[in-house]
Amino acid sequence: MALEGHKYIFVLGGVMSGVGKGVATSSMGLILQQRGYGVNLVKIDPYLNVDAGTMNPTEHGEVFVLGSGLETDQDMGNYERFLNRDLGPEDYMTSGMVYQAVINRERALGYNGHFVEAIPHVRDEIMERVKSAAAHNGSRISVIEIGGTIGDFQNALFIEAARVLKVKQPEDVIFVMVSYLPVPGTIGEMKTRPTQHAIRELNSYGVQADFIVARASQSLDDKRKEKLAIWCNVKPDHIISAPDVKSIYDVPLNFEKDNLGDLLLDALKLPKDVPADLSEWEAFVGKMRNAEKTVKIGIVGKYFDTGDFVLSDAYLSVIEALKFSAAEVGVKAEIEWVNAKDFENDGDVEKLAVYDGILVPGGFGQTGIEGKIRAITYARENKIPYFGLCYGMQLMVIEYARSILGLDKAITAEIDPDSEHLVVDVMPEQKELIAGGNYGGTMRLGVYPADLGEGTIAHEAYGSASIEERHRHRYEINPEYVDRIREAGLVFSGTSPSGVLMEIAELPKSEHPFFLGTQFHPELKARPLAPHPLFSAFLKAASEKAG
Repeated sequence: MALEGHKYIFVLGGVMSGVGKGVATSSMGLILQQRGYGVNLVKIDPYLNVDAGTMNPTEHGEVFVLGSGLETDQDMGNYERFLNRDLGPEDYMTSGMVYQAVINRERALGYNGHFVEAIPHVRDEIMERVKSAAAHNGSRISVIEIGGTIGDFQNALFIEAARVLKVKQPEDVIFVMVSYLPVPGTIGEMKTRPTQHAIRELNSYGVQADFIVARASQSLDDKRKEKLAIWCNVKPDHIISAPDVKSIYDVPLNFEKDNLGDLLLDALKLPKDVPADLSEWEAFVGKMRNAEKTVKIGIVGKYFDTGDFVLSDAYLSVIEALKFSAAEVGVKAEIEWVNAKDFENDGDVEKLAVYDGILVPGGFGQTGIEGKIRAITYARENKIPYFGLCYGMQLMVIEYARSILGLDKAITAEIDPDSEHLVVDVMPEQKELIAGGNYGGTMRLGVYPADLGEGTIAHEAYGSASIEERHRHRYEINPEYVDRIREAGLVFSGTSPSGVLMEIAELPKSEHPFFLGTQFHPELKARPLAPHPLFSAFLKAASEKAG
């Protein structure tokens, strides 16, 4: 259990979803960590899925895989990026996880035959998980984001658990409401009433907000702060202005301008002995903002069916990894979305000529596959730097087998399990799971080691002979074809320690400036202050092509 006197900050959302709770939570965690405090961040998702692994990325955003292999919400990615460290499975929970644990305990007579109810049993399970996360991390402060919006039926039990914790430890728990203040175009005035209603809704749960993070298109003026303070019963200096910014990485810097770190520590009754040192963070933001040279990167993807507003969330970690490495290389990455479907049925693949680099990210299923393969062929033949991630590597190997080995029917078992040339096949241990309909949490997930070959692009980028990277896939390069592909010139520069699984494929620099794919997801380990070496190598090659 957490130490006595452990501090908890609960972050809740008001008015609408997508208001920025995750970024606010990450920013508070960064600020408090830089003040010398051990901090752990927890994401609570109120959906009944046991984890995020089976959800469509166009509906809920990307699935972020922890080092443990747990498939989580994309906010966990922001947490890791801001704190610059790995998080564990104890830092994430869903309603599904909580209910599953309670039901399993009931089935094992863990409640001694008593009837089991949402209150107290489910509520208490939530509280114990929050405390266990703090104990496991050995932190001093926990910042817990409760997903959803005030008024949602789904998150009421989590708010109730936070309320009870506040009752039991009144000096150790505070609540931060992240709310939205609209500025209707026809009126031209910032409106506080929606946030007032959200605060009153929160009051109906028995909870009073200690802070309001006021999201808006522009900064709050004193008049708006005064109205919120009076009608929401929150101190004026506890109302933090959070206007729209060019980059989410500006948010902690803006929070510090409003002395949020000092205010939080005062509210938690903790010493303010160490000033926040955000100099490295500020330097990173400066590099992002001040880069003069631009490289144009085309991401050839498939998740376009629900519009561009959701698309960026589907590939969030890839986008951020490109930004981090661009800052390190000293360029600005201008990212454009390219629909792979456009290249099917003899679509104009030559429009890819405008890009300095082409990236094919991970994905599942048949949609857009032939379009992606045509894009890969174009990148290889025209010496455009190419970076393939997971499915992007598998399709790269398939393209090479078709074009260079002449295996016209080369394909993955995911698309055509009866094909003559399954260059990419399902892992044997996965076949039983698929046959039984077991899809959730059953892929090759989490961190696995790999050995790198000397003299390769991968070895040069990492500067190491062995690495550990995060995976999320069922299919592998078929060992039966590896020797033939190698003899044809494609280098498998990264393999599992056993040599059976192909982790990185590339062409030598003598043949192509950068033509490389990874079976793993390097974007999951990219951080603002620790860019991923393969993304940086890709951006350097793209910068050289840009001239």
